[in-house]
Amino acid sequence: MVAEALAFPERREPALLRAFILAALMHALLFSIMFFGVRFQSRAPDTVEVELWEPPPPAPPAPEVKPEPPPPPPPKVEAPKPVPKPDIAVAKKPEPKPKPKPKAEPPKRDRELEKRMQKQMQEQLAMEQKAVEQQNEQRKERELKALIAKREADARSRALAAWQDKIRGKIRGNIILPRDIPGNPEAIYVVSLLPTGEVLSVTQRRSSGHAGYDEAVYRAILKSSPLPKPDNPALFERQLELRFRPLDK
Repeated sequence: MVAEALAFPERREPALLRAFILAALMHALLFSIMFFGVRFQSRAPDTVEVELWEPPPPAPPAPEVKPEPPPPPPPKVEAPKPVPKPDIAVAKKPEPKPKPKPKAEPPKRDRELEKRMQKQMQEQLAMEQKAVEQQNEQRKERELKALIAKREADARSRALAAWQDKIRGKIRGNIILPRDIPGNPEAIYVVSLLPTGEVLSVTQRRSSGHAGYDEAVYRAILKSSPLPKPDNPALFERQLELRFRPLDK
């Protein structure tokens, strides 16, 4: 009995259907509010045009700037009045002109030293002028000697050439030319002579390339001895270099 009395009363089950319906209604209401609110915000705003019929009010005038007053001019200073000169002017005595001071003569010792220096300078200039003249004379003498030597060398060369032409002319008259010489070859011989023109020896320095022509020239040189002597005995040379070509005249 006691256990029965202490037992809790039975609780009734809540109405689940009604709670479910209320929850569905609340969700539907929240969804509709969100849908219409987003759609209202995404809608473009209406354009409003306003025409102004009255001009804007004019800008307020700029404040006037008053110029500052100029500073007061400085007080005028009166110039002193000239003092009137007296009518009678006192004539001043002319001041005496200063006498020119006599030039101080240099001491006698300085004059002698100056004279000695001038004399030394003149002697030095004379010596230099004499040396220049001597150099010019020596130069002219050297030039004259060189000119004379050149003229003598030219005259000697012409005389030797004339002497050798006489020798070659005599030898060429004794050359018996072969018939089969091609071209105009040159043969060179060195001939040793006595002052009398006698031929001591004949040496061939260069061959013409034609043995018959070389032999003909060699025999002609020996046959022409004695050779012509120079007009001036001072031009005599013991050895002569003679050149021969078949077509030379």
